[in-house]
Amino acid sequence: MSWSTPLLGFAAGALISTATTPVGVSGAVFLLPVQLSVLAVPSPAVTPTNLLFNVVAGPGALLRYRRHGTLAGPLTRLLLAGTLPGVVAGAAIRVFAVPGPRAFRLIVAALLLPLGVWLCLRALRPARRARQVGNRDWPSSFGGPAGPSPRAVTGLALLVGVIGGIYGIGGGSILGPILVGLGMSVARVAPAALASTFVTSIAGALTYWLLALAVPGSVAPTWTVGLACGLGGLLGGYAGARLQPHLPERGLRLLLGALASALAVFYLHQATA
Repeated sequence: MSWSTPLLGFAAGALISTATTPVGVSGAVFLLPVQLSVLAVPSPAVTPTNLLFNVVAGPGALLRYRRHGTLAGPLTRLLLAGTLPGVVAGAAIRVFAVPGPRAFRLIVAALLLPLGVWLCLRALRPARRARQVGNRDWPSSFGGPAGPSPRAVTGLALLVGVIGGIYGIGGGSILGPILVGLGMSVARVAPAALASTFVTSIAGALTYWLLALAVPGSVAPTWTVGLACGLGGLLGGYAGARLQPHLPERGLRLLLGALASALAVFYLHQATA
């Protein structure tokens, strides 16, 4: 590994996190192709390396959101209740059932492409009123007049946690687009999704570390790359969280949908090339 690799990782982590943190995405979801194609991180080591990035980068955005008083709340607890066990199961699936990069990219593209297109379409439609329930805003168009039940949110978080453990993003970065697409405000979803990503990434990274003791191959994270990207993400995440209150809600939704769709197309191209 040359001396320029950590510098490239730091710059990539900072730029990506600044752009994605305002919409509740840690940046790991878009950092993964950089690690695979530019920083030459092998598969499946790229997944725990991405989780390491989340662990190092997460406190920057969370500190800023905590100052705004938007971090704690029932939505955060519901997401953690599902994504935390899910990410552990996803890590095991990633190591034993989905080791090949081609299958990995196809799975990610199949998930993100319809999600990104759906989010863009929802952002372009007239805004629907959301009903405020306690410390969260549930969309009145989903799950009846009172919105989705806590059990439904936790069940969704569990499923997404498994996918996040396979992908190396902790789960919150997928839940963020889904909840925003259902009509919840970005300002409410972003802190909860990032908190879920941070906590579940710690659990996922520890799971991969334990699996590396028993499974041959590149299962452990590439520490230099993960730490360098994470330090860049630490600064970028703080900057992105500071920018969020000054950005329009519809613009944030379009940005999130466009980023997800672009990444899906990129992975489809790589998987079929």
